[in-house]
Amino acid sequence: MKLGQLHPPVGSTKTSKRKGKGSGSGLGKTAGRGHKGAGQRSGNKRRPWFEGGQMPLARRLPKRGFTNHIFKKEFQIVNLRDLTDLKLKNIDPEVLLSKGKIKTLNKQVKILGIGDIESPLNLRVHAFSQSAREKIEKAGGTIEKLC
Repeated sequence: MKLGQLHPPVGSTKTSKRKGKGSGSGLGKTAGRGHKGAGQRSGNKRRPWFEGGQMPLARRLPKRGFTNHIFKKEFQIVNLRDLTDLKLKNIDPEVLLSKGKIKTLNKQVKILGIGDIESPLNLRVHAFSQSAREKIEKAGGTIEKLC
């Protein structure tokens, strides 16, 4: 067998439609674009969400709910298991920032109760979960809430 004798399997390839090549091709004159309008013109790019002038889906659906972005509090989450890795007794946001457990001092810090601690810790952060508070006090640690 030679390279010149290779052919793709029958039915696996299809010749492309030659638009605008005469009326006998079935795609002559307007080349399948129809008559007049934006779709007929060159340079027309329809947005993927355009629905042909129909009322768009985003405007057909009802608005639901309310989010109060002005007074929303965003917390940086730190788990108890992350605090045991630090091997420190006194922990506050500055310490957590220096150890890479939080990213900024501009957001409040909240301690969650995932993990266990054995040694007592003195924590000064903005918020605690109930389970974290119980575990810290059980281990003999103290909690101070920052405003």
